[in-house]
Amino acid sequence: MITRRLGRLMGTLATIAALTACSNGAATEPDRRSSVGTAPAPSFGPPETISTGLQAPWSIAFHDETPLISERDSARILELDGSGVAREVAVIAGVTPMGEGGLLGIAVHDGHLYTYFTAAGGNRIERFPITGRPGALALGPAQPILEGLPSASFHNGGRIAFGPDDQLYATVGDAGQQDQAQSLDSLAGKILRMTPEGDVPADNPNPGSLVYSYGHRNPQGIAWAEDGTMIASEFGQNTWDELNIIRPGGNYGWPEVEGIGGDDRFIDPVQQWGTGEASPSGIAIIDETIFIANLRGEVLRAVPVDEPATATTHFDGEYGRLRDVARAPNGDLWLITNNTDGRGDPGPEDDRLLALTP
Repeated sequence: MITRRLGRLMGTLATIAALTACSNGAATEPDRRSSVGTAPAPSFGPPETISTGLQAPWSIAFHDETPLISERDSARILELDGSGVAREVAVIAGVTPMGEGGLLGIAVHDGHLYTYFTAAGGNRIERFPITGRPGALALGPAQPILEGLPSASFHNGGRIAFGPDDQLYATVGDAGQQDQAQSLDSLAGKILRMTPEGDVPADNPNPGSLVYSYGHRNPQGIAWAEDGTMIASEFGQNTWDELNIIRPGGNYGWPEVEGIGGDDRFIDPVQQWGTGEASPSGIAIIDETIFIANLRGEVLRAVPVDEPATATTHFDGEYGRLRDVARAPNGDLWLITNNTDGRGDPGPEDDRLLALTP
């Protein structure tokens, strides 16, 4: 089934190329952005505000029914009660906020909180046993998973998530080392796959290597469709942001190609957007729709899994920059704004956690 789905998704590339071409060989912005699909656009009721006053929140995860949020600059892990009131669970030791770096992605697995953060010696992944009951959660001692990942004040990647295969995936930016994105000897510009303990799975595409895919600039969001197809969002440089179907061992072209390049050596994105209208960050998949939080674009973008060259946008500019989306245990879509990160225009309640019922 996965092979059939990948074949259908990758087969849309020819359609995208045709849609984006014009008579002089250039591309028009509307056609590059997306095409009109036949799949029905998702609709939402009025968003419900779950929590306010968050400071540069970056990632949402759930410990059973309890929502957890990471704050990039404060290095805090927060838990929310049923009324959306935030309580500090812990401050992650060793976090060194700088520019886009700090406490970034979080994930929960088998009673542990996994964190991806910028430290003095590079980006790293640690896990912590979660103890206590909701309303009084705490973290046990840090357990290193992976250290020394490339870091800088920009292009840190930082998203972590467990796939349907029970393995831990992590996005790693190029940290300004563009040429290293093409080197399998470097972890810069990669999506990594590892066991929950940080070891190399025996079935990774490159034996003995954590590298699952490469040629990335700054991959941001990762999620899986029902049949196991892996989807990733990626920040481009000056021209195109990307939505990619991730294939084991795949080369996505950076820095040789940005966006759709038509080069047989690389895998093209299934959709691209101008960097001013997107900056696609966290993603989540609900009912075979990919929901993408966009920072500069200030929209929630919805892309059907079966028609990945199409898209609809929601809440254009209503809530400012959007950093992450997640599926809540009740099936709702939760998203966090990111207007207090130094690049937004915060309102009196920012940053906020919102809930949508698709």
